[in-house]
Amino acid sequence: MTAINTFVAMWRFLLTIGPSAMVILLLNKGILEQRLDIVDEPHRVRSIHIEELRKSYDFIVIGGGSAGCVLAARLSENPEWSVLLLEAGGDEPLLIDLPQLYPVFQRSPWDWKYSTEPSDRYCLAMEDQRCFWPRGKVLGGCSSINAMMYIRGNRRDYDQWAALGNPGWDYANILHYFRKTEDMRVPGFEHNPYHGHGGPISVERYRFTSPLLDIFMRAAQQLGMVHPDLDFNGRSQTGFAPPHGTLRDGLRCSANKGYIRRSWQRPNLDIVLKAFVEKLLIDPQSHRAMGVAFEYGLAKHVVRAKREVILSAGALASPQLLMVSGVGPREQLEPLGIQVVQHLPGVGGNLQDHISTSGATYTFDSGLDRHLSFIVPERMNEEAVEEFLQGHDSFFYAMPVSEVMGFFSTRYQDPRLDWPDVQLFMGSYSYGADGGLVGRRGAAITLDNYAETFEPVIYQDSFVIAPLVMRPRSRGFLQIVSPDPKIHPRIHANYYDDPHDMAVMVEGLKMAHRLTQTPVMQSLNATMNIYEWRNCPEVEYLSDAFWECLARFYSQTIYHPVGTCKMAPVSDPAGVVDPRLRVRGMRGLRVIDASIMPTIPTGNTNAPTLMLAERGADMIKEDWRHYRDGGWS
Repeated sequence: MTAINTFVAMWRFLLTIGPSAMVILLLNKGILEQRLDIVDEPHRVRSIHIEELRKSYDFIVIGGGSAGCVLAARLSENPEWSVLLLEAGGDEPLLIDLPQLYPVFQRSPWDWKYSTEPSDRYCLAMEDQRCFWPRGKVLGGCSSINAMMYIRGNRRDYDQWAALGNPGWDYANILHYFRKTEDMRVPGFEHNPYHGHGGPISVERYRFTSPLLDIFMRAAQQLGMVHPDLDFNGRSQTGFAPPHGTLRDGLRCSANKGYIRRSWQRPNLDIVLKAFVEKLLIDPQSHRAMGVAFEYGLAKHVVRAKREVILSAGALASPQLLMVSGVGPREQLEPLGIQVVQHLPGVGGNLQDHISTSGATYTFDSGLDRHLSFIVPERMNEEAVEEFLQGHDSFFYAMPVSEVMGFFSTRYQDPRLDWPDVQLFMGSYSYGADGGLVGRRGAAITLDNYAETFEPVIYQDSFVIAPLVMRPRSRGFLQIVSPDPKIHPRIHANYYDDPHDMAVMVEGLKMAHRLTQTPVMQSLNATMNIYEWRNCPEVEYLSDAFWECLARFYSQTIYHPVGTCKMAPVSDPAGVVDPRLRVRGMRGLRVIDASIMPTIPTGNTNAPTLMLAERGADMIKEDWRHYRDGGWS
């Protein structure tokens, strides 16, 4: 039966590709002709001609992701400083602006296509039992391919950073930088002291929603989890509400759109796209970063840094570049023939991510002649394209993966602290909603597993409630396998190494199930997808063992790897950068991106990355202020 189901699923995928591709082509052509706001030709970034590359710059920023865009824009505010931004990807394609299409860019040319090492404890439903880890290979980085959810984390996260020996990183000090990044456009927040206005990154509500949003909110209300005027980024984080997104006029507002498009034409800022940095050039005697070597086209180039090299390549590429350049654990570098410039055992360690369980699918009966959830073939059609091109509300503005978000404390966390240990995404479609064409492929679920567990409920009204473990105790690490930076490191995610993480996940799944037992959900006959029991038929249905099985099969990264170049005081042997983000034992070298986070924040990581880059830029300005730099002060 499995072979037959798999054949049917594969055949249907093939039949679905044609119409879906036609919609994408129509959309792209229509945007070029009718949506000049998306084309945005006057502000689109243009890379310099490589022959215009200067021999040296004051600052070289490696990586044009969320952090790199901030740094290039902020450092080039001083007209006396020359700044070079090197980005391995190109500019954002037009369709990347459309919120609903974000999964299309996973496992695409705009994605680095990382995956974890195989495991027998998680990602069991995935290809080769590996978790797929998308990372943006495009100007804007992950802010250009993520789901745009604007969550800052909890004040206690940052107070903990300071308590670990990182002065100045407590919430009272970093709130200013969250406000500095932000242009809050949601009505009712005009005078809110937690929010900023006029910053580079605009924040709005998602423009197009399904009828399930109100049902999700009523279910949370019936459990007493809805609080008036809840703002996840304000005074309290606990409760349920529709999330805010990094959106501008309903479309994606990436770090590229927010920071670089307004600054790239400055004469002191040069940007080279499709430039792959191969190595940091370090003087082995002085331990000073002298510049970088990079590949552009078929040629190799070297450029010098007069002041600093700033590594902003992300939590996977930043530690890898350090290691191939001789900065990292001696026991990893020497067997590969890499000369050790600075032994730093913490490089590549302390890896953390928000593990999720994406398989908790529930079908329901709307009792109407229309679907309440999003069924993609019904929504993604020529009519929707025309509505979008004419500027009307359309499915392409939607973010079904989390129409309502919740934060709550399990029995393992004191609720009085308002420091939730689980985040919930309440999504208005499931793996069956698009026939597996995009969602299954993005999660890398095997055809056999999809055919057995989701094919039976395909195109039915359904939703997903996905819990995320907020502060995992498990730690992973990266292991380079070659001095060649183009060869991906081995990613040892080590999800659930600490049993506490699985205990929290099981509680999260049970809370999700309780939401489906509320009166409003039961009036729709919300029912767990019974076919998922096929993964572990030996366990009792809906028991703790069942939820653990679900978590091990449908393990899903939420794209939040952090911590691999840990910020720490000198007393911590696992530290890589100091509280001013300077690489330990080195001169003229900093790491400024999500890799420096000592612990993962309670929420999505893009907003915290923008914040720390803003603060890092100010630190650099402060540290060089005693030099004479024209009229800058």
